[in-house]
Amino acid sequence: MGDGTMIVSFCGHGDVMESEKVRQWILAVTSDLIMNGANVFYLGGYGAFDGIAKSVLAKLCKEYPHIKSVLILPYLHRIMDETGYSYTLYPPLETVPKRFAISKRNEWIVDQSDIMVAYVTHNFGGAAKTLEYAKRKKKHIILYPQYSEKTY
Repeated sequence: MGDGTMIVSFCGHGDVMESEKVRQWILAVTSDLIMNGANVFYLGGYGAFDGIAKSVLAKLCKEYPHIKSVLILPYLHRIMDETGYSYTLYPPLETVPKRFAISKRNEWIVDQSDIMVAYVTHNFGGAAKTLEYAKRKKKHIILYPQYSEKTY
């Protein structure tokens, strides 16, 4: 981005089978990304994967005060739990019909991101659609369970 900001976003299913393994994986990936300059992390705030990522980042934000965990809101006037995030953002979605708000928000997140951290184990649903969009946009993707340092 040129301004010293490296944005990492998370994309994953609402259900997570092996949550402790996924938690350890997210911790390893995000810790390495932080060491390599990542400082802003975008989350959607829905489902098990986002919940795990949120809790890992809440801990990392205490350890690395320069990083930010950001909840990206799909709706302007809907209550969401904002605890545990550094702040919230509402993308320019005012004109998007409500039924498309989450998918348009997810596309906006991908468009803003330098790197996607994804837990997508099947090819249907919102997470799979978001991952396909990220691939079309040629975003750098770190996909569970593949991970090795310097994959990006």
